[in-house]
Amino acid sequence: MTVRTLLQSVTDAMKTEMELDDRVVIIGEDVGRDGGVFRATEGLHAMFGGERVMDTPLNESGIIGTATGMALYGMRPIAEIQFMDFIYPAFDQIVSELAKISYRSGGTYTAPVVIRTPYGGGIKGGLYHSQSSEVYFAHTSGLKVVTPSTPYDAKGLLIASIRDEDPVVFLEPKRIYRSVKQEVPDGAYTVPIGKARIALEGKDVSVITYGASVHTCLEAAAMVAREGISAEVVDLRTLSPLDIETVLKSVEKTGRAVVANEAPKFCGFGAEIAALIAEKAIDSLRAPILRVSGFDTPFTYTWENVYLPDAERVAGYIRRSMSY
Repeated sequence: MTVRTLLQSVTDAMKTEMELDDRVVIIGEDVGRDGGVFRATEGLHAMFGGERVMDTPLNESGIIGTATGMALYGMRPIAEIQFMDFIYPAFDQIVSELAKISYRSGGTYTAPVVIRTPYGGGIKGGLYHSQSSEVYFAHTSGLKVVTPSTPYDAKGLLIASIRDEDPVVFLEPKRIYRSVKQEVPDGAYTVPIGKARIALEGKDVSVITYGASVHTCLEAAAMVAREGISAEVVDLRTLSPLDIETVLKSVEKTGRAVVANEAPKFCGFGAEIAALIAEKAIDSLRAPILRVSGFDTPFTYTWENVYLPDAERVAGYIRRSMSY
């Protein structure tokens, strides 16, 4: 076991799989000698060489198109997009081509591509380096969407994603890249895609969340615990496929649900969770489902601390649910 940050776990996962499987390659902007904008691939070029850790032009569409072709010829490419905000030039390649290959070929071909990209706010990146647009990809059939919140999950989920036969959009919450540390096993292990975890047991209210917001919600749970409120925090881990069974089991136990994330509220992923709870567990509810999220505006630089839901805002929604 080694104490690692979330970022170090991402690097270690890629290193581990590249040692085990020579079909695994990395492509992206500055991923080679520079080690990527956040240094996620640092040291891998020296270790595996330029034929397996390849710098590309500034062309996201080309990165994903190339990775798709590699996968069709038997390789397992990991494509890095420097920021999620830069993924849109590749949107057509992802949703119209990569996501459809298995369907359009009747399962004859698979496309085992992992698209790694840091997402979300918290680093003073402003409106072009802070977006949380996970819902676009969760909405697209044929894609799996994964987002870890801990170093342990980051390594296990990334290895599982690399080994998966379907394309995976692997969203890395960059504001906790270096701030969260945890003992992580050395060597290969997997965390199952599509299985949520209970980050904190509770009995009064379920707080459903993912990514960096998990830590915000745990802080909020600690705040309300001093007031006698027992909050259960559910870490989704995977947005698609969604482990709705774990969510429903929690809500049926507590009778209350607060859904927290930092993306814009309107048509956000929190709305899908709320709708599923309303459809499948309405008889268990003792209060309305509440959503706490970012605002329906472009991400702000000056007011980043206001835009991002903090622990006090989440705690306020928990209190509101309890007082209904």
